[in-house]
Amino acid sequence: MRVALVYPPTCDPTAPYLAIPTIAAFLRENGVEVLPVDANIEAFDALLREAPLVALRDRLEARLAVLDGQEGLSHTEQLEYAALVRARAEAHAIPEGIAQAKATLRSEATFHDPDAYASAVATIDAALRVVSATHHPLHLDFTAYRTPFGLTTMDEVELAGKPGADPFDDYVEHTLIPRLRDAKVGVVGLSVCFPGQLQPAYAFAQKIKRALPEVHVTCGGPGITQMLIRLTGHRLARALGPFDSACVFEGEHTLLALVRALEEGRPLRECANVVVRDRLMGARWLAGHGMEDLKVLPPPDFDGLPLDLYLAPKLVLPYDPTRGCYWGKCTFCHYGLAEVGTATYRERGLASMTSHLQGLKEKYKTHHFYFSQDSVAPKTLVKLAQGIIDAGLDIRWATDLKPEKYLTQERADVLRKAGAVACALGVESGSPRVLELIDKGAPIEVVSDVMDHLTEAGIAAEAMCFTEFPTETHDEALDTLAFLAERREKLAVYIVGEFGLTHGSLVAQEPAKFGIRETWELSGDDLGLGIFFAPETPWKSDDERADVDEQLAGLSEGWALRPYPWAGAVSTAHTILYY
Repeated sequence: MRVALVYPPTCDPTAPYLAIPTIAAFLRENGVEVLPVDANIEAFDALLREAPLVALRDRLEARLAVLDGQEGLSHTEQLEYAALVRARAEAHAIPEGIAQAKATLRSEATFHDPDAYASAVATIDAALRVVSATHHPLHLDFTAYRTPFGLTTMDEVELAGKPGADPFDDYVEHTLIPRLRDAKVGVVGLSVCFPGQLQPAYAFAQKIKRALPEVHVTCGGPGITQMLIRLTGHRLARALGPFDSACVFEGEHTLLALVRALEEGRPLRECANVVVRDRLMGARWLAGHGMEDLKVLPPPDFDGLPLDLYLAPKLVLPYDPTRGCYWGKCTFCHYGLAEVGTATYRERGLASMTSHLQGLKEKYKTHHFYFSQDSVAPKTLVKLAQGIIDAGLDIRWATDLKPEKYLTQERADVLRKAGAVACALGVESGSPRVLELIDKGAPIEVVSDVMDHLTEAGIAAEAMCFTEFPTETHDEALDTLAFLAERREKLAVYIVGEFGLTHGSLVAQEPAKFGIRETWELSGDDLGLGIFFAPETPWKSDDERADVDEQLAGLSEGWALRPYPWAGAVSTAHTILYY
C-alpha cells in the first residue's frame, strides 16, 4: 500500500521540516512505499506568483465595487472594507515583483545583499497581506492561519475550507489531488505540527476525501495530538471531522501499524494510539506506548521533497539528535507529543549522530544543519561536537539550548570548532523571582555567563524571552528588557514574546500556585483549543503594560530584527545562513 505523507501550510517556506522525513525514513525502512509532499512550500510557491496575485487584485477591486454600491455596511462589512482598502495599493504593486522577490531569496548573490533581501521580504509579506484581505476575515502568514471564530466548531472549519474562503483551494484541487490519484495512494497522512496547520489540514482532508473517497485519510503530529487527547466520546468524533482516523503521540510505529491493519483488513481499533470512530462511544483510542526508541530509528529521509523550491540560496537540513526534554520542569511549557509538559528525553547514539550528519551532508550536498529538538543536554552536545571534529566533518550548525553551568568557555570553544554558528538560549526572564517560578533551573548569572562564553567563542548568542508570566510585575518585565539592553553587544538577535496559557502546562494544571483565580474555555468552543484565565489580583495596570511595550520598541531600535522565518529572527534557516 502506497502512503502519501503531506505537510500542509502554514509554516516556514525556507527549509524542510522534520515531520515528513522522519516518518518517511521509518516507513521506507519497513518496506512501505512513501510519496512525500511538502504542501507548505508547494502551495505557497503556487500562490505567490504573478497570475494568482493578479486574480486577487481583481477580486479585491470587484469586492470593493460591491461594497461601495451598497447603501450601508454591516459591522463585518466595515471591517472587510477597511482591510481591502489597506491592501489595495499593495495588491496593485505586488504581482509584477513577486517572481523577483522569490528569485532574490534563492540566489546567494542577492540573498546576502541587505537592500535586495529587505525588498524581497517586504514584497512577500505584502503579498500575504493581500491574500488575507481578499479572504477576509482571514489572517495568514508563515506562522498563523486565523479567523475570529475559526477552529471552534466543525461548522466553522467546513466554512473556512470552502473555495472562496480557502486560499490554498486551487493548489489542493488542481495539483495535490491529481498527484495523489495518479500515484494510486491507499493512505494519506497529514502531519500537523503547529496550530497554524490545523485549519488547512482539515480543509485538505475535506477536499481529498470528497475527491478520493476510497483513500484512508489520517493525521498526526503535535498540533493534532494536543487537541485530540483532551477530547472524548462524541466530542472527539466531531473533532475527527473529515479524517478516517488520527495517530496520537509519536507516529513511526503507530502509522506503520495502521498501514498494516488496512492491508490485512484488521480493525483499526486494535492499533494502539489510533483514534477511530465508535458507534456507541463516538470515538476512542487504545492507549499504548507513545515514545519511540530514538537509538534504533533511521536518519531522516528527504528523498522526494522539492529541495530546490525552498526560499533560500542554500539547503538547511533539520536533524534530530534527541527528542523530549531532559529538564522537563518549566512550568509554562507544554510542547510536542505529550499530554502535559514535554515528552521523556531520549538521545540517538553519538556514533549514529555523527554518521547520520555525514550521510546527510554527502547525500544532499549541504553543509548547513539545524539541530531540531525539544532540548539537547549540553554534555551530549559537547560530545557530539567532539565527534564532528574527530570525524573531520565540515558542517555549520545551530541549535536551541538551555543555559547550564556546564557550558564553560573551553566547551563553547569546542562547539565553535565543530561548526556551531548560533545557539538560541532559553533566557525566558531577567527576573530571578520569575525564573524561580518558571523553575528554569538556571540563575540569571549562569545565563549571562553562557552568553559570554558563546560570544567569546564566535558563536552567535540568541535570546528567547517573554513577559506576562503570571504574577510578573512591571519592574520584573523591565528587568528582562534591561538584561537584553545590557548585553546588546553580545547578543545577535532576540525575541520577547508574551506568555500564553496552554492546557498541558503546570500553570494550567495548578493555577492557584501561580496567582490565577480561575481558568476557562469559551462556551461553544467544541474543539477546546483556547484556554483563558483570570488573576487573583492584577499584576500590572494597562499603563504599565503599555510602558513595557514602549520600552521594548525602544530597545529594538538599531537591531535588524524581523519576524519568523526571516533573517533577524531566532532559530531560522535564513539567520543561520547570514552568520
